[in-house]
Amino acid sequence: MSIPNRTPILEVAHYEKRYGKKLAVRDLSLTVEAGDIYGFIGHNGAGKTTLIRSIAGVQPVDAGTIRVCGVDVSADPVAAKRQIAYVPDNPDIYDFMTGIQYLTYIADIFEVPADARTARIAELAERLEIAQDLGNQISGYSHGMRQKLVLIGALIHAPKLLLLDEPFVGLDPLASHELKTILHELAASGGAVFFSSHVLEVVEKLCNKVAIIRKGELVTSGTTDEVRGDDSLEDVFLELTDVDKPESPAQSNLG
Repeated sequence: MSIPNRTPILEVAHYEKRYGKKLAVRDLSLTVEAGDIYGFIGHNGAGKTTLIRSIAGVQPVDAGTIRVCGVDVSADPVAAKRQIAYVPDNPDIYDFMTGIQYLTYIADIFEVPADARTARIAELAERLEIAQDLGNQISGYSHGMRQKLVLIGALIHAPKLLLLDEPFVGLDPLASHELKTILHELAASGGAVFFSSHVLEVVEKLCNKVAIIRKGELVTSGTTDEVRGDDSLEDVFLELTDVDKPESPAQSNLG
């Protein structure tokens, strides 16, 4: 994959988030460039979803800055969100709609031209093997079908930054394989992908960059080769996130 211009797509600088008195994420900084498929890994409760939700503009930034394509998500959230697509781990969608009604609604929000949306929906629905179900009501969809539908909705406006929280949960092997291909295509076209996952083998094979978070603090980040060195990503992850290891002074202040 060759990207001629490694423009920053996502810039997180000294990000912090509190829930009441608990400091959930402390002084976290990272950069995702055009062409990156960036894996963000950590144990449950480490702060992965917290950061992703702030990038997506779902919750406010308490300290630091987050920029998407140079736009501060706090200062100009509407402009930032036009560059973003966000798929949470348990998306809420409208059960009373049919699949095609939902996708049309999303396309309307992002002002996708009629011809472009029709072609995009047809292509992605065929690739994810859900085209035959788009006329059916969402209330009858399985978890995997809902996941496919939300993914199509996320990709319909050709975002520069695709945010995914556990994107492979619920997908069958064929759909998982096709999603990986789609992510590579988005990155190759000059976009970027930032996603969390507990499936470390997928992260290791799919991502060119990775960051590991432990108890709200970034413990390492870089290219996948740099982070894992001569070991597997799983071995490095378990070593760096060992809950029995002594905390750093900064981590001891979290919470």
